[in-house]
Amino acid sequence: MKTDEIREAYLSFFESKGCVRRPSDVLVPREDPTVLFTPAGMNQFKNEFLGVGKLEFTRATTCQKCIRTGDIGNVGITAYHHTFFEMLGNFSFGDYFKKEAIHWAWELLTGKQWFGLDPERLTVTVYLDDDEAFGIWEKEIGLPADRIRRDDEYENFWPAGAPTEGPDGVCGPCSEIYYHPPSGGKEVEIWNLVFTQFNRVGNPPDNLRPLPKKNIDTGMGLERIASVMQGVESNFEIDTLKSLCMAAGDSVGLKYSFDAPHGRPLRRVADHVRAVAMCIHEGVQPGNTKQSYVVRQLLRRAVLEGYLLGKQQPFLHSLVPAVVDVMRTPYPDVAESAESVANVIREEEDHFLGIVERGLSKFDRLVENCRKDGASVIPGEAAFELHTQDGFLVELTETMAARYNLKIDRERFTALMKQHEQLSGRVTADSVMAEGPLDALRKTAGGTEFLGYEATQSSAKVVGIIAEKQLVESLEEVGHADAVGIVLDRTPFYGEAGGQVGDIGSLTAEGVLFEVVDTQRDGELLLHIGHLKQGTLQVGDTVDATVKGGRRAGIRRAHSATHLLHHALRQTLGPNAMQRGSKVEDDVLRFDFAHKGPMTPEEIREVEDEINARIAEGAVVSTALMGIKEAREAGAMALFGEKYPDKVRVVSMGEFSKELCGGTHLSNTGQVGLCRIVSEEPVAKGVRRIVAYTGHRAIESVREAEGLLKELSQVLKTPQPQDLPRRAMQLQDEVKQLRQELAKYTRASVADQAAAFLQEADEIEGVKVVCRRVEGGDRDILREYADQLRSGKQDVCLLLATEVEGKVALIAAVSKDLTKKGVKAGDCVREAAKAVGGGGGGRPDLAEAGGKDPSKIDDALAAASSFYSEKLAAAAQA
Repeated sequence: MKTDEIREAYLSFFESKGCVRRPSDVLVPREDPTVLFTPAGMNQFKNEFLGVGKLEFTRATTCQKCIRTGDIGNVGITAYHHTFFEMLGNFSFGDYFKKEAIHWAWELLTGKQWFGLDPERLTVTVYLDDDEAFGIWEKEIGLPADRIRRDDEYENFWPAGAPTEGPDGVCGPCSEIYYHPPSGGKEVEIWNLVFTQFNRVGNPPDNLRPLPKKNIDTGMGLERIASVMQGVESNFEIDTLKSLCMAAGDSVGLKYSFDAPHGRPLRRVADHVRAVAMCIHEGVQPGNTKQSYVVRQLLRRAVLEGYLLGKQQPFLHSLVPAVVDVMRTPYPDVAESAESVANVIREEEDHFLGIVERGLSKFDRLVENCRKDGASVIPGEAAFELHTQDGFLVELTETMAARYNLKIDRERFTALMKQHEQLSGRVTADSVMAEGPLDALRKTAGGTEFLGYEATQSSAKVVGIIAEKQLVESLEEVGHADAVGIVLDRTPFYGEAGGQVGDIGSLTAEGVLFEVVDTQRDGELLLHIGHLKQGTLQVGDTVDATVKGGRRAGIRRAHSATHLLHHALRQTLGPNAMQRGSKVEDDVLRFDFAHKGPMTPEEIREVEDEINARIAEGAVVSTALMGIKEAREAGAMALFGEKYPDKVRVVSMGEFSKELCGGTHLSNTGQVGLCRIVSEEPVAKGVRRIVAYTGHRAIESVREAEGLLKELSQVLKTPQPQDLPRRAMQLQDEVKQLRQELAKYTRASVADQAAAFLQEADEIEGVKVVCRRVEGGDRDILREYADQLRSGKQDVCLLLATEVEGKVALIAAVSKDLTKKGVKAGDCVREAAKAVGGGGGGRPDLAEAGGKDPSKIDDALAAASSFYSEKLAAAAQA
């Protein structure tokens, strides 16, 4: 069976057992802050497992897209580790339990019409004390007792070690199924059945309390079961991943073979490019925080593998079509974003390869220092600095060091990285089952009925009050600085979602005023955040909930305009200009979209014209509730990486726009009034951002522009605004002429001062070393000094510094003959820049840098002087 066939067979089998087939959740779960990426199939069923909210079904089956990076070092080395993978799962929420889970697992694995594995090659494990599971395997399935192994809580319990070490909460024993290959190789764990039947409370003994409703959570790696069924020695040899490995080999000019020396790095390239492409497809751009940091590191690791195989040009982007080919059957929308994904990867590759080239000189100095000191180990601090400050990945440092018979201090490097991750917030919570006041409230109150599509005012009942992160029965403290949250049974307030900000307004009753300053959404609950201004508010009270109408109207204008903008962008730039995010406020919108370069002024004008043409058309805006599949078939556009419910709201504007959207909108496009694009700029690799105004704000911006033109006309004594460009050009010509005259006097002054600097300079090995502060200068003056100081016959090394608008400007220069002896201006300016909290670089003979701390200029000059002294002495001895 092919991998796609295995996935479909698994899901069809469990559908036949009454399980509801659910789509894969997104890779980044927006409403679960406890994880960076979705790590398992059970994550999307957090509320069902906790018994929170209404159960729409009690049995489910999925194939979940997952990312785990805990074992990234093993990717490509072992047979089964991946970063991105798919997890097959079947689940029960208080419905079927051990008997059915075990019987169905056996039926699927061994049934001739299903997977058809040889039963003699299967063994299982159960938890040490789980006699029930042991009995089902032995007495009902008929598995001999010598093929059922009992393991302790660290091997066969979820979470591992929970009975003894915790955490408190839902837990249970496991039963794992292993396959023994005909080749006699190592047994392979193919399926884990988790029986969540306990609530752990406190320390042992007797700390496992039976749950009133028992659950089933199983997980089987799709790639792993495919390797078993296809009879190959590694997940990377299955039909889908092997084709990716071969494409990776072609992209770097090598033929892929599992046992070849370059097999491992090509497997890592294949794994990482699949993970990166799927993440970028869902809107996660390479960056420096959270998920974006992981994507950037995976991408750079893949590029690094190619670099070390001799491919020192961008290549990873060329593998996106191969990723699309292997993923399009289960996830057909990956094809729609392929071009924009490839553009993002290409830009990041270019950037990283530039970092590698710049980092090589710093690495060369480390090697040189080790040789001088007779050391065989590069300090962990040096490798850490290269890794975090210069983007020179530690794997590259390690590989390059091996060429010089050097190692790095990995232990120290790892310790520094752990500190760095903690400080930068990349350590995440462990538990996905953490309950809070909102979870407790969901169990009793269910969800909040949203009335805001039809109304901005309604009566409602208070069902929950959250203060100091706790549920309270009443709120009495008027004017308290900390905001509190009020949950109502029904509300006209829109909770922030889909880029639209939350509503503001008031909750009132007789003698009571609660000011709502924000509304947030948590699942089906809407949380009205604000301050009690008057009276006492209690759970059970009836209040009048009133949205601030003028602000809501502005939000509706801006939100409807984002749909018009999306349509206009795709019409002007093509279908690859897909939405990557948005923020909608009162008559202000921000819209992010995929595009590889800046828009031209003509394109921006064309987009703005199209938007306003559709506004003038006054097209009808209509909404319809339909199934997600029906909506997609009808042509409704969705935002990749966004999780949609089974029933979605489709917003249509005339015949030109149809999108999935839960926001509030106008009834016709003419109500937008006017739309003005005020900026277009980059926001991430391959992503642009447009900011636009609508309605009153757009009119105000036009008036402001007209006012500025009048003011400029008066200042420049130009009666007609259309004459302003001509007048500005005249002034530029005058300024240019004045500067030229000033430069004559400046050059004469600089020449005199430079002569004085040379006369006062130290001389080392026949070379004048000038490290001086220049008062009242700028970068142009520093360059003039550098040219003057090097214009004579004597060799010169220099570093000059000046303060410009509260920051530091540095320039380093050396006579060209000295660069051949290893004395380089770029290296000097980098060392000096560290002292003033900055960085920079340039050519070997001339380089510039900047810094943040002018009080440390003397330290920078001293660092440069020391650098030149050391380099000149070394050159003299060579």
